Amino acid sequence: MSDAQIKMLEELRNAHQELGVTLLDYWQQYSGLNTIQFWINLIMLLAPLVILYMKIDRSRALLLGFFGFNVHTWFTYIDNVGVRFGFWSYPYQAIPFLPVHFGLDAALIPVSFMLLYQYCLNHEKNFYVFALGLCAGLSFVFKPYLVIFNLFQLHNGANYFYLFVFYLIIVGLAIVITNLFLHFEKTTKKNMPN
Repeated sequence: MSDAQIKMLEELRNAHQELGVTLLDYWQQYSGLNTIQFWINLIMLLAPLVILYMKIDRSRALLLGFFGFNVHTWFTYIDNVGVRFGFWSYPYQAIPFLPVHFGLDAALIPVSFMLLYQYCLNHEKNFYVFALGLCAGLSFVFKPYLVIFNLFQLHNGANYFYLFVFYLIIVGLAIVITNLFLHFEKTTKKNMPN
């Protein structure tokens, strides 16, 4: 590495470290255990996981879990980019070390799509149509409520339509990857000798 690169990398490391300290300080002052928003965020994290535990079709748990993990991963990536580049922010956090909303990224959104996917599989419904509806509901109903309660903020020209497009991308990637792995599994089983 060149000296300029080493210097810039050190500046970035210091900025990340300083940001981490500032995030923790902000959380302690404005978003910690003594705020109602902390408890709302904690509910958004824990309640979907409890519901999933009670409602998941255990005969399809691996498929549903794989799909849900895909949603979680892509949602976290896009959410992180949106926060990092200042398109949106979360004034209150359950976990102070993550810039994204852990309750949404790891529980509420993935579980919502998992349960929808399960419903569509079990009732032979068109997942794409139902997912379009869920994306619209999350973007144009749920997120505005988060804004009203100051749990989410849009910045720099970001709007609910952009969120809708991001949700479509997320669910599209998740279902394509899941279907690809199902295809691999099906063709492998078909080609295996008895």
